[in-house]
Amino acid sequence: MDTQISRRLKMLGMILFLLGLLNGFILMQLKNPRMGLAAHLEAVMNGTFLVVCGFIWNELHLSNSLRKILLVILIYGAFSNWIFTLLSAVFGTSQTTPISGAGFTGTTIQENLVTAGLASVGITMLFSLLIIIYGLRGKPEEAKN
Repeated sequence: MDTQISRRLKMLGMILFLLGLLNGFILMQLKNPRMGLAAHLEAVMNGTFLVVCGFIWNELHLSNSLRKILLVILIYGAFSNWIFTLLSAVFGTSQTTPISGAGFTGTTIQENLVTAGLASVGITMLFSLLIIIYGLRGKPEEAKN
């Protein structure tokens, strides 16, 4: 089961990486190309992060329930980071991204959607990393396979 999850994380990471590369082709068609570039970079970096997580998955000392939680928030955080950053580029929002969004303003609904989305990403990615760091404690040979 853990080998399947490891492989799935690697596959999802490569899919997100590919989406990031494809995102790069449409930068100038977005309302805010600078945020489009940020979305491109988020997808490439988070795709790489998911691949790395796939490689370390079997090294983690975690209960099954904590592994399930980690898997869900990892996938949500990585893909949502790209999606909400891309939405910011499409809508031209700037409330939570004042530097990249300078000179742009979305509607109240658009701004609130992107703000809530990016806040949820920050929380899930923070917890993901804390769980991963916790799971990497102990000796390597004790890891669950």
